[in-house]
Amino acid sequence: MSQPSVAKFVMKRPWLNSWMKPLANWYTNAAGYRQLGLRADDLIPEESEKVLLALKRLPPKEAYDRVFRMRRAFQCSISHQLLPKEEQTKPEDDIPYLTPIIEEIEAEIKEREDLEAMVVKKRTARS
Repeated sequence: MSQPSVAKFVMKRPWLNSWMKPLANWYTNAAGYRQLGLRADDLIPEESEKVLLALKRLPPKEAYDRVFRMRRAFQCSISHQLLPKEEQTKPEDDIPYLTPIIEEIEAEIKEREDLEAMVVKKRTARS
């Protein structure tokens, strides 16, 4: 997406990856969204046009699941409770579902801008 990321840099270096992995796992657990049943992509703010368009492109089942997770998390937040351990999001289930669509939309927008900025020159006839 639009924010800078060092993930690719870290993943290419095994020694750095092994050092950062426990820190990343600790940070993810400290964030607390998995205890509420949310995925990381559920936390993306819906304020930009790209995200709104990506939400429209979600398959109906994924859109329904997203709304269900958000409502359940809101209910847990109001009651000051966490979900039972078996209902919390597991690390292997926390896969991006919205980020690939957002990246696709950003690529489409960039391609459209490149095409609109293209200048076509007419050839002149040589005698």
